[in-house]
Amino acid sequence: MATAGSSPTGYIASLGAGAMHAIDLLGDFSIFALQTFGWMFRRRPAPGTLMPSFYLVGVRSVLVVAITGTFIGMVMAVQMYNQFNKIGMATRLGSIINITIVRELGPVLAATMLAGRIGSAMAAELATMRVTEQVDALSCLGAHPLHYLVVPRLLACGLLIPLLTVIADFMGIMGGAFISIKLFGVEGHFYWAHSAYYISMWDVSMGMIKAFFFGVSIALISCHRGLNSRPGAEGVGQSATEAFVASFVVILVLNFFLSILLVTAYDRFILQGGGRSIF
Repeated sequence: MATAGSSPTGYIASLGAGAMHAIDLLGDFSIFALQTFGWMFRRRPAPGTLMPSFYLVGVRSVLVVAITGTFIGMVMAVQMYNQFNKIGMATRLGSIINITIVRELGPVLAATMLAGRIGSAMAAELATMRVTEQVDALSCLGAHPLHYLVVPRLLACGLLIPLLTVIADFMGIMGGAFISIKLFGVEGHFYWAHSAYYISMWDVSMGMIKAFFFGVSIALISCHRGLNSRPGAEGVGQSATEAFVASFVVILVLNFFLSILLVTAYDRFILQGGGRSIF
């Protein structure tokens, strides 16, 4: 005999409960984000909270972002050289590598690395503060948790992750150039000439715009999961894991929609006077 949980009615009830939970979580996150932005524009960050967040997000992430960017460019050069060389277009390799890094891979992979390094750390830190009742103590002392804990982290991620993306882009370009020119013997003058022709400031700006939204999303998701942690050490670990997974999914979804929006804006407003082909 089928149990109530395995019946069609049970499945529908479970699906409905899951949908209601997702809607409730989305609503709670939306209120959290709006309140955070309200505190950000209402009052400047509390003294002594902004610089430590800048140091954690910016200075301590430079090395991992630089290594990530370098190997992105090097791997792309290794994978693409044979195909381009077969059709006699090895000198155009730089244009494809660099525009792909600047527009897509640099912002996405840098944000993914930072979501794992910074987002998880912020979620675990705030979850620990929630579990040990430090957040409640701040409220008792008259310091609003969103103003004191979330706003500095949001500003640090929103302002510094685009700059870290520039570092990742630069190192990726240098890594791709090193492999292409030094290892595969591509003529350096034409490699850089094609790169300079096909890459514009709009491409760099597109990557930085994406990185800004990625950074804001990482900060909001990580802080929300941390401040809503379940009790105990297991809850802290789950908050860090959920923060990374949710940030990664949101980065991919945002990248898709931002790519459509920015490419459409590029085609409509930048190329209306004449096209620029990739070859």
